[in-house]
Amino acid sequence: SVSVSQWPSIFSGLEVISNRMTLSHRDPGGAPSHYDMLVSLGIEHDTILSIEDLEAELVYSPGTMTYIAGRVLQHSVHHWNTGEHYVIAHFMKDKVQDRVGVPRPAFPLQTDFLHLL
Repeated sequence: SVSVSQWPSIFSGLEVISNRMTLSHRDPGGAPSHYDMLVSLGIEHDTILSIEDLEAELVYSPGTMTYIAGRVLQHSVHHWNTGEHYVIAHFMKDKVQDRVGVPRPAFPLQTDFLHLL
């Protein structure tokens, strides 16, 4: 087992999804304020990431990196016509953070970023 101090990521879990459609869902286990990082990889595919709650369809080409509040926003990946599609999903789980005593982050606010302008 890996010590928390040796874990090389801010995310508590990684999942590799290979050539699979995902039905519309929300991700269980994380706090609503957690963002998941989805990295789309593969060869010549025309995949679309649908975020139903926003009525958005995003081009999900190889090399695309997306952050999504997966517990809050319903999302899916439907059939694509060509190529190979792989996703590395990075996520956080409440139970892991509870076990190591890490508090959940607050929701980001616009004012948190205005000072950067």
